[in-house]
Amino acid sequence: MFKLTGWRGQHAKWPMRWKAIGVDAESAILPRARLFRSGEEGNALVEFALMLPVMLLIMTGIFSIGIAYSNELTLTQAVGAGAQYLQQIRTSSSDPCADTFTAITNAAPNLRSANISVTITMNGVTPDQTGNSCSGAQTNLVQGANVTVNATYPCNITVYKFAFSSSCLLTAQVTEYEY
Repeated sequence: MFKLTGWRGQHAKWPMRWKAIGVDAESAILPRARLFRSGEEGNALVEFALMLPVMLLIMTGIFSIGIAYSNELTLTQAVGAGAQYLQQIRTSSSDPCADTFTAITNAAPNLRSANISVTITMNGVTPDQTGNSCSGAQTNLVQGANVTVNATYPCNITVYKFAFSSSCLLTAQVTEYEY
């Protein structure tokens, strides 16, 4: 049997000392003992530890989808800016596809310009393009005819190196009419 000893090997007399200052030993010890016997102190921490990876996975997925949506909005606005620019330089452009592509990449600085694919339809004719150049196609830029600019940009929605859609392709199309 162990003996409860206090400072300098004396028997512990803490209940008597507490009584001297007006504290009952049982009322000081029993609430702590009940606290350890109840068994529900760590439940919230365990539940949080189990749910944290799931919550992080969902939040990362939401952020990835948000980035893809932001890229789609940027591409749509850039294609609109490119179509308006083509409408303005209609009579002075020698390479309308290259000029429109430059306007689109300037309007979308956060998109990789190498991944943007642009197709232009002028007066109902889609010229043959070599990359982003259609030199000689300015003859299709007829006064009063519409111009359609179509651009595509690949997107990948990945969460922790798991691709949710491998063939995601953002597209934007704008048609400008000249009156």
